[in-house]
Amino acid sequence: MKILHIYKDYYPIKGGIENMLKWVAEAQAELGHDVTVLVASLNRQEQIDMQQGVRVHKVPRLATVASTPITPTLPFAIRRYKPDIAHVHSPYPPGELFNYLFGRAKFSVMTYHSDVVRQQTLLKFYKPLFKRVLNRIDVIMPTSANYIESSSFIRSHKHKCRVVPLGIDLCRFDTPPSALAQTLKEIHGSPLVLFVGRLRYYKGIDTLIDAMSHVNKGKALIVGDGPLRAELEAHVNRLNLSGHVHFAGDVSNDDLPAYFQAADCFVLPSNSRAEAFGIVLLEAMASGLPCISTELETGTSWVVQDGITGFVVPPQNSSELAQAINTMLGDNVLRRKMAQASLKRVHANFSKEKMVNNIMQIYEELLKGVYYAKKN
Repeated sequence: MKILHIYKDYYPIKGGIENMLKWVAEAQAELGHDVTVLVASLNRQEQIDMQQGVRVHKVPRLATVASTPITPTLPFAIRRYKPDIAHVHSPYPPGELFNYLFGRAKFSVMTYHSDVVRQQTLLKFYKPLFKRVLNRIDVIMPTSANYIESSSFIRSHKHKCRVVPLGIDLCRFDTPPSALAQTLKEIHGSPLVLFVGRLRYYKGIDTLIDAMSHVNKGKALIVGDGPLRAELEAHVNRLNLSGHVHFAGDVSNDDLPAYFQAADCFVLPSNSRAEAFGIVLLEAMASGLPCISTELETGTSWVVQDGITGFVVPPQNSSELAQAINTMLGDNVLRRKMAQASLKRVHANFSKEKMVNNIMQIYEELLKGVYYAKKN
């Protein structure tokens, strides 16, 4: 099978979509398929090379506007290939539009990772075109069931939506407690609330800090760095919480599992639909942690099952977040029960192997004529 993936970035750029794309492409290549990943270069040079059996074609990037690469030769690159399946990863307007206009694939599918959240002005111009793109796509693959109903774009296409959850390498987090985990427990104490992620506007870390003012017992450890770190540290100092909220900064991929092992629960207090899935929740669940997330009508409240694998609270509500943390940390039996439910759910639904199998099943069904979407 000839497969063409279309997105803006690829390894060594790291991110949720980039990681997923790398796992899927390499797994498909291992299965013997002819796999090409078409992305933007980091400079004005075109590059084509083989990486782990995957043909990586990087077209020249002249500039980046609104987080989107400007790649004038992308239409010609798309036209160059004639795959069985073109797999577009959205949001990426140039790739979506040029595949619609110039693509030569037998079928086109789209992993719908997220709505366009921030670039609302540009979205007004692109929206009519995007509707045509979606009409032409054969199968839309949102990463959670919530997104089908909450996204105004794909709601009307639910008849051709197939939920394909993101997956992770579960084995990476299924390891015995490490010496580093024990050291972290000794440094930060117990119970310990953990956050892992970039310190960005939509992560809601200020709400977690506010909530810690009302947590009866426990400390919070914030892992990650980003543009808001100085502001958040100042907020901690204003609330006199420097003894209760600690910043660890960035940690290596090798050390990250130890931080999950040292924690008693995980919190993802995001406040915007920019948090479309929350793959870090899977990492926490795979580490045996109950999780607290927010209701954004995205994957965050679908991955976490309220009252079963953790709690789902309203965004930007520090009092309800504090109540959820207090309930979880104050009831050892409940916390262990939720931890076991988390492990069971993540192993049943969110392995990278299952993700790849789900995608391949959709490809194969398309080629066998199982699906038919009217071309407009």
